[in-house]
Amino acid sequence: MKELAAVTLMIFFSFSSVAQEPQIPEALIAKGARVQKAGSGYAFSEGPSVARDGRVFFTDQPGDRIYVWDEKSGITMFKENCERANGTWFDREGNLIACADLNNSLVKFTPSGELIVVYDKGYGGVHLNGPNDLWQDMKGGIYFTDPYFHRDYWEAGHKQEQDIRAVYYLKPSGELIRVIEDLRVPNGITGTPDGKYLLVADMMGRATRKYTINADGSLGDKTLFAPSGSDGLTIDARGNIYLTAGRVLIYNPEGEKIGEIALPEAPTNVCFGGKKRNVLFITAGTSVFTLKMKVKGVE
Repeated sequence: MKELAAVTLMIFFSFSSVAQEPQIPEALIAKGARVQKAGSGYAFSEGPSVARDGRVFFTDQPGDRIYVWDEKSGITMFKENCERANGTWFDREGNLIACADLNNSLVKFTPSGELIVVYDKGYGGVHLNGPNDLWQDMKGGIYFTDPYFHRDYWEAGHKQEQDIRAVYYLKPSGELIRVIEDLRVPNGITGTPDGKYLLVADMMGRATRKYTINADGSLGDKTLFAPSGSDGLTIDARGNIYLTAGRVLIYNPEGEKIGEIALPEAPTNVCFGGKKRNVLFITAGTSVFTLKMKVKGVE
C-alpha cells in the first residue's frame, strides 16, 4: 500500500522540552519521558490520525492545510486547499478520510493527495451543520459528529438548517442515518478496536457517553463513561481512553480517571503515532506536542 506523500514545504518546529510533569501511571509512560513540543505556528491544530507507517497527519482548519509529522524528520505540509478539513481517519486503503465543513461534507485524500468527495448530500433535504470528527468501523461505515460552529469562511447567510446537532452513521451502502439525537454539542468520537462500542463526547453536556454498536449500525445501551466532554479522543492497547478537555485526561476501561497531562496550550485532539505506535501525539491550538509512552495505541 502506498502511503500519503508529503510536500516538502517545512514548517517551523522545535524539539525543546516543555516543563510539564505528566501525572501518568508508570505502567503507561516511558521512563523519564516528558512532553516535547514538536511544532508550532498553526492557526488551530486538530484532527490527528496515524498512517500505517506511523506518520501522523493533522489539520489546521483555519489555515486550510494538512500537515504530516514523522518521528525522525519532523513536520512537513501534505496538502493545501483541503475543504477546511477537521477530524480525520485512515481507511484500510490508506486514504485519509476527513470531516470538511467548507461544504458540509465528508471527503478523502488519496495517497497522492487527490481529493474525493465521500458524502455531500446533507440530511432530510438540507445541508449538514458541519461535520467535525469521525471514526470508521470494520465494515467501512463512518460515524461522525455534526455540531454547529459558525465559520467566517462560509457565504453570507449560511446558518444551521438541521433541527438538532446530531451524530450520524454513513453506511457502506451510502445511506445516511441519525444515530444520536440527544447531545448538546457532539464533538470527539471513536470506537473500540473490536467494533462493539462507540464513545462520543458532548462538549456542552460535559460528558463522554458509551454506546453499544448494533449490527445495522444503530446504537443502544447508552451509559456515562466519563464526566467530561472532549474535543477529541483515542484509545490505547490496554483499553484506556484519552480525552482532551483543558488537559489530556486518561480513563481506564471502567471509566475511572487514572492520569492527566498538562500542556502549555489546551489540547484539541490526540492519537498514538510512531512506527511502534508508542508516541502520544497531541494537537493543541497553535502547537503540537509528543510524549513517549510505554503503552501503544490501537489505531
